[in-house]
Amino acid sequence: MRRFLSGILTLSLCTLIASISYGQDTTKVTSVDPDLLALQNSRIPKEYTINSVKVTGLTTLDSAIVLSISGIQRGDKVMIPGGDIFSKAITNLWRQRFFSNVEIFITGVHEDRIDLEINVQERPKLGNIKFTGIKKSEAEEIQGKAGLVRQTIITENTRRNAIEAIRKYYTEKGFMNVQVDIEEKPDPAFANSNSLTFHINKGNKVKVNEINFFGNETVGDLQLKKQLKGTKERTKFTLNPTKTPSPFGENNNLSFGEYVKEYGFLSLSKTKALLDPYFRFKLFSSAKFDRKKFEEDLQGVVNYYNSQGYRDAQIIDTALYYNKDGNLQVDIKVSEGNKYYFGNIGWRGNTKYPDSLLNVILGINKGDIYNIDILNKRLGKQLSAEGGDIGSLYQDDGYLFFHADPVETSVYNDTIDYEIRIVEGPQARYRNITISGNEKTKDYVIRRELKTMPGELFSRTDLIRSQRELANLQYFNQEKINPNVVPNQDDGTVDINWELEEKSSDQLELSAGWGGGVGLTGTLGVTFNNFSIKNIFKKDSWDPLPQGDGQKLSLRYQSNGRAYNSYNFSFTEPWLGGKKRNSFTVALYRSKFSNAYNYSTGMFDKAKSDTNYLKTFGASVSLGKTLKWPDDFFTLVYSLNYTKYSMRNYPIFSGFDNGTSNNVSFKIALQRSSVYDPTFPRSGSNFVASVQLTPPYSMLNPDLVTSGNPYKNPEYHKWRFTSEWFVPIGKPTGADKNRQFVLKLAAKFGFMGRYNSKLEVSPFERFQLGGDGLTNSYGLLGYDVVSLRGYPVFETSDPSINNPDQTSTNKFFTIFNKYSLELRYPLVTNPGSTIYGLTFFDAANGWYNFKEYNPFRLRRSVGVGMRFFLPMFGLLGFDYGVGLDRLQPGANRFKNATRFTFMLGFEPE
Repeated sequence: MRRFLSGILTLSLCTLIASISYGQDTTKVTSVDPDLLALQNSRIPKEYTINSVKVTGLTTLDSAIVLSISGIQRGDKVMIPGGDIFSKAITNLWRQRFFSNVEIFITGVHEDRIDLEINVQERPKLGNIKFTGIKKSEAEEIQGKAGLVRQTIITENTRRNAIEAIRKYYTEKGFMNVQVDIEEKPDPAFANSNSLTFHINKGNKVKVNEINFFGNETVGDLQLKKQLKGTKERTKFTLNPTKTPSPFGENNNLSFGEYVKEYGFLSLSKTKALLDPYFRFKLFSSAKFDRKKFEEDLQGVVNYYNSQGYRDAQIIDTALYYNKDGNLQVDIKVSEGNKYYFGNIGWRGNTKYPDSLLNVILGINKGDIYNIDILNKRLGKQLSAEGGDIGSLYQDDGYLFFHADPVETSVYNDTIDYEIRIVEGPQARYRNITISGNEKTKDYVIRRELKTMPGELFSRTDLIRSQRELANLQYFNQEKINPNVVPNQDDGTVDINWELEEKSSDQLELSAGWGGGVGLTGTLGVTFNNFSIKNIFKKDSWDPLPQGDGQKLSLRYQSNGRAYNSYNFSFTEPWLGGKKRNSFTVALYRSKFSNAYNYSTGMFDKAKSDTNYLKTFGASVSLGKTLKWPDDFFTLVYSLNYTKYSMRNYPIFSGFDNGTSNNVSFKIALQRSSVYDPTFPRSGSNFVASVQLTPPYSMLNPDLVTSGNPYKNPEYHKWRFTSEWFVPIGKPTGADKNRQFVLKLAAKFGFMGRYNSKLEVSPFERFQLGGDGLTNSYGLLGYDVVSLRGYPVFETSDPSINNPDQTSTNKFFTIFNKYSLELRYPLVTNPGSTIYGLTFFDAANGWYNFKEYNPFRLRRSVGVGMRFFLPMFGLLGFDYGVGLDRLQPGANRFKNATRFTFMLGFEPE
C-alpha cells in the first residue's frame, strides 16, 4: 500500500511552473517512505532511471498518446534535483491544449530507479451547439464562420473567437450593439463534453444618420462626403430636422440668408448643401456602418485634401455617438493646413533625354496645385496601361532598371521646389521567354501574339500589348494573364514567364422557336475557336476535338422541316503561312424558304413547298492583313463574295417571280481596333470603313436597262462606316478591382448607290432597320439587318408613323444612321462567366434617297439590359426598350411602346 508524502517540488521553465509531487497513498497512513523523504530533501544531484510511467485522469485520450507527447519513456535518465525533463514534459502537454491541469508525481524510489505518475485533467470537448435570439439560417452561417465543430476541444480561444465572429457578422449587417452570453454545461450525449448555448441579443439595426465635418473651411461637406466610399448617410425627408449636439461644437452649415446673399440658387452644390438637412435621397447606397471601411474612408479624405494641395491635412479626431432614434452620428474634425503649389522642378542624372523633353512629358508647371499623386503618376511610379509618363518613356526604350525619385529641395511660404533624381541604369534585353499554364493551346500560337521577343530591348508598351493580344484570343482567363518579369541586373537581361490559365472558348447554340405560320423551328450550331484542322485525321488528337492551333471552325443548321432549311459553314486561319498575321476565311451557306403559307387558313401548305420557294447559295473568301502604318492596330480585309438566288413562284420583286439572280461583289474594309477583351471591353476604340462593289454591268451591257430581268446581275456600290469608343468611368471597385462603369459610344452610317440612274437601286444588300437585329426571311436577300431596341421592323423614315405589320417586301432603305449610348457595369468577371448590366439610349432611322435624308430625324429609344457570356453557349442576353416615338395617348400608352429583345450567340448590330 502506497503512502502519501506531502510536499511539492516546483520547477520553473520560462513562465511555466511544473509541479512534481513525491507521495504515497494516504488512505491508511502508517509510516513515511524514507527513500521518498530522502529524495525530497536531497541537495546533491543524483541521476535516476525511470522504472515505470503511469498516466491517470484520462477519460477519452489514450495513455500512449500522452506518453508520446510528454517525451518521457521508461529507461530515460533524469537528474534530481537539477534536471529539466519534467518541465519539458509539462510544456509539451500544455502546448497541445488538451488539458486544463498537468501534474507529475514520483510515486516510488528503488535505489537509482524511480516510478512516475502523470496526472492530467482533460479539457471538455464541444458537444451540442445552440443559438437563441436569432434565425435558424443565421445560426447555421454563424456556426461556420465561428469554426464551431463538435468534439473539438473547448478552450478560452474557442469562446472568444466565437463571440468575435458573432459580433463581426452582425456588425457588417448594421447591428452595432450586439450582446452575446455563453451558457456552458455538461452534455450527457457525449463523453467528457459540454454543450454551448449562445444567447444573442442583436439589438436594433444602426444606420448612419448624419455625417458632419468640422474644421473644413475651403472644402464643403458634400465634397468630403463623396470621398467616404463605404460610409453613407441614410435617406431622409423631414421639415423639422433635429440637431444633435456634437462634442466638436457647432457645424457651420449654410443658412438660407447666406444662400440667397451668395446667389446659391445658381450653384448646384450650394443648393444641395441647403437641402441636405431636410431632404436626402440615397437609392443605391447602404447606410450601415462598417468600422474597417470607415477607417479607409478617413484616409480617403486625407488623400483628397492632398490632391487639392493641402499636403498637411489630417484627421484631428472622430466622434461616434447615437441620437435619440438610436442611429449613428458621425463627426469628423479635420485640420486642412495650408494650400501648397509646385515651384521649380529640376532634373538630375538624366543623360538619355534633355530636361526640356522631360518637362513637357511631366506636364507640371510652376504654380500648379501641389499633388504628390500626380507627380508620382507622371514619373511612372504608379504604373498605368495608358503610358505617357516618364517611366514609360524610358522603359519603352529598354531602361527596365530606371527609377526616378522626387526630392523636396525647398519649402517656402506656400511653394515647394523639387529635384527629380533619375537613375537610368543599363538597357535590358529579353533573354528567356517562357510560357506556362497552356495545356491545349500550342506554344507557337501564343508566341506569335507576343511582342516580347528574345534579344530585343525591353518595352513596357510591348508587354502591355502582348497581354492585350492574348486576352483577345479568348482562350485564356484575361484576369490571370500574368507576364512574370524577372530582371537580371548583373547581365542587363530580363526573363518573361507568361503565366496563363486556359478557359473554354468553344460555343454551342441550341434553340427552338414557334410561329411565323411554319410551326416549330430548331437551330443547332457549334463554333470551335481553337481548332486544329491539320490534326483532324489523327485519332489521338480528338480530346474531344483536335484543338490548339488557333483556327476557327463554325457549323450551323436551322430547320423546321419543309418550310425552311439553312446550312452555314465557315473556317478561319488567323495566320496564313504561319509567319504573318494574314487571316484567311472561307464561308459557305445554303438555304431554302418555301412561300407556302396559306393566309386564308393561317396554316402552312406542304404541297406548295416544292413549287413556291426561294433558294440561296453563297460563298465568300476573305484575306486580311495587319498593317504597320499608321500603326499595327490597323487591318485591311479583302473579300470576294458570290450569292445565287433561285426563285420559283416567289413574288418578292415586282415582275420577278421566277428566275435566277447572281450577285458577285468585291469588298474592302479598313479597320482599326484597340479594344481590350472583346467579351467586356473596358477601354479602346474600334473603327471600320468599308466599300462593297459589283461590276458595272449596265456600262458593259447597255441592253441590261431594257431587259426583262434587270436583277439577273444586280449592280451597286455600298459604303459602311462604324465607330465605337469604350470609356472607363470612375475608379475600379470590387475585390478583384475590375468592376468599373464603362461608357460605350457608337455611331454607324450606311449608304447604297447605283452606277446607272436609269436602273433602280439593287433590291439586294439594302438596310433593314428595327426589330431585334436577328435575320428573318428577308435576310435571305442579303440585307444588312440593323436593330433598334424598342421598335419593330419599320419601312418609313417618319418617326410619327408606327408600322409593326409590314406589307411591303421590297422597300428597304438605301441610307441609314444609327447612334448608341450604353452605360455598362460588370457584375461577374471570371473565366466561368461574364455578366454585366447596361442602360442604353438608341437613335436611328433609314431613308430611300438623299432627297429625304435628314440625319436629325431619328427614332429614339431607351431601356435596360443584361448580358451573360457562358463558356459553352457564348452570349445570352436581353434588352427591354421603350420606343420614345411610339408613345401614344391612351390607357396603354406605355405598354404599346415597349419591346423585349432576346439574343443568343451574337450581339445584334
